[in-house]
Amino acid sequence: MKKDAKIYIAGHRGMVGGAVLRAFERAGYGNLLTARRSELDLLNQAAVEDFFQTKRPDVAVIAAARVGGIHANNTYPAAFIYENLAIAQHTIHAAYRAGVSRLLFLGSTCIYPKLAGQPILEDALLTGPLEPTNEAYAIAKIAGLKLCEFYRRQYGVCYHSAMPTNLYGPGDNYHPQNSHVLPAMIRRIHEAKLSGAPEVTIWGTGTPLREFLHADDAAAGILHLLELENPPDWVNLGSGEEISIADLAGLVRQAVNYPGELVFDRSKPDGTPRKLTDISRIRATGWAPRIGIEAGVAMAYESFLEELETGRLRE
Repeated sequence: MKKDAKIYIAGHRGMVGGAVLRAFERAGYGNLLTARRSELDLLNQAAVEDFFQTKRPDVAVIAAARVGGIHANNTYPAAFIYENLAIAQHTIHAAYRAGVSRLLFLGSTCIYPKLAGQPILEDALLTGPLEPTNEAYAIAKIAGLKLCEFYRRQYGVCYHSAMPTNLYGPGDNYHPQNSHVLPAMIRRIHEAKLSGAPEVTIWGTGTPLREFLHADDAAAGILHLLELENPPDWVNLGSGEEISIADLAGLVRQAVNYPGELVFDRSKPDGTPRKLTDISRIRATGWAPRIGIEAGVAMAYESFLEELETGRLRE
């Protein structure tokens, strides 16, 4: 990409989009285009068409999505599939109609089958049933990935996708019920420390294994992919390392300096038992993550405290 390229970042107010915006700024890209939800409703097809036709970006990064943890996905499946399908089809088609030659769509590793072989290769897509607790979200993300693949095949545009693993970092959502596992732990354990609670309850058995990637590492990977002349249609974007939920909770307790006990509620769902991605495809292009999980959790807690103190905490 040329440094003066006009680059539209959808979802720049979210954790991933914000990290992408910072990465582009640090790399010297100065012609960055953003729009708040109040300025552009991505669920409104006509509004999205008008935006692309008027602004005419050269490059688009689609990081906007409705996201949430197990509780949110289970409770609002209709909203998750409708909104994420709408965002994908509206932005990708409007970008094509406006002559955008380069687009990166951000998916999720939840697109892969629940019992996919570990670590998960990109070729595992559509080889088995999805995890039921986030099936609606996964189907929408698969549709977006396939839109990019087929527009590239039929129209010759370089539209491609990245499938990030569990992301965390500055700008994360700390809603008490609807957030992802790591921010939920950070908030719950922090509040337990403040209240002097003797224990904190963690959903599930603590045994599932998860992979985490700091948002700044993800943004660096996205920028790297956009600078490749011929990127893969879709690629895993992860750390290539896994940690149990119980050990993750231990790292959060350490970062927060919480003296109480962690209790696991086995009546709550665990979700997929293991989900580790194979990142050899993106590693082969020259990218690798830099922030380890222990340091990353400590950084995330510092960001949480700063956002809480300044009134910028998302919840």
